[in-house]
Amino acid sequence: MGERWILLVLRKLGFGVNRFNDIRTNTGAPRETLAPRLRKLEAAGLVERRQYSRHPPRDEYLLTPAGEEIAPVLGSLRQWGERHVTPLLGRS
Repeated sequence: MGERWILLVLRKLGFGVNRFNDIRTNTGAPRETLAPRLRKLEAAGLVERRQYSRHPPRDEYLLTPAGEEIAPVLGSLRQWGERHVTPLLGRS
């Protein structure tokens, strides 16, 4: 969970961004970084991969029930950041 990009990927999946290129575009994660992160999330049982096209072969990634349960944690981290980090950065 502590690896770079993991939380952003989970957040985007929670918002319904499910296709590899869309996840990559929305997170800014490099292709060579995103693919192994998605495999790790899949191996951990947080993400399920499902083929949506055969020609060419394309997969989408969906949160499993365990992956969906992390949403409140991500929400809490966001709220904490808004309270404590955003004021330090001088943003509103």
